[in-house]
Amino acid sequence: MFNEVPALYDRVRPGYPDELFADLVAVTGLDDASSVLEVGCGTGQATRSLAALGCPITAVEPGVGLAALARRRLAAFRDVDVETSTFEGWDDRGRRFDVLVAASSWHWVDPAIVWRRAYDVLDPGGWVALLDHVVVRRPEEPEVYAETADLHERFSPGNPDWGHPPSEDDVRARDEGWGPVDDLGALFEPGIVRRYPTVQWFDGDGFADLLRSTSPYRGLDHDVREPLLDAIAERVRTRMGNRAPRRYLTVLRTGRRIARGNM
Repeated sequence: MFNEVPALYDRVRPGYPDELFADLVAVTGLDDASSVLEVGCGTGQATRSLAALGCPITAVEPGVGLAALARRRLAAFRDVDVETSTFEGWDDRGRRFDVLVAASSWHWVDPAIVWRRAYDVLDPGGWVALLDHVVVRRPEEPEVYAETADLHERFSPGNPDWGHPPSEDDVRARDEGWGPVDDLGALFEPGIVRRYPTVQWFDGDGFADLLRSTSPYRGLDHDVREPLLDAIAERVRTRMGNRAPRRYLTVLRTGRRIARGNM
């Protein structure tokens, strides 16, 4: 889905704050000798920050176009290798890693196997680190979904993907541990959670481009998506002064692999 628009995806999607990577280093002990596996690297947005730490990285990305752009973006880093594959079908060739990182990609992997697969490719005492952006709103601030609910319903009525983002306070109150994962069994220790408020600002056309890069809108037929996004861009221009926020609570979850002898 994102492979259709790799350059757009790279341009409009949010990156990850420096504080997150500082916490990742502090929690996991990651350094320039640590081997990192990144699952679903996309165009390499998080990979670039990881590579700047000096550690060798193997990045796995199923999208051919996304992977090609990632290789170009990461060409200056000698110890980064981008392999085109799904995580489920990836041939690890017996390689084992100190840290597995997934940035806004873990939910795309088959949940029936993802945690066992992660356990198997990590060294004893290795870490999983999941990075994600949760879209949130602040009650006192104009919010695009509230301003465009009628447009969404007009162009794509009854779509279950439409709905207002939760408040930042609600996400902080309920979003703990490994999030929606019910039970990791004896594979990983309970998750350590860190959160970072982040924001992007867009004009109307920029906000439409952001939505154009996301799965609910990419899943629409072109003849529905483009008129809807044109109408949203116009609404941002006329009702919001051509300046719209996209707020996130960026989340880092880390957990250590439990040694096999403790299972």
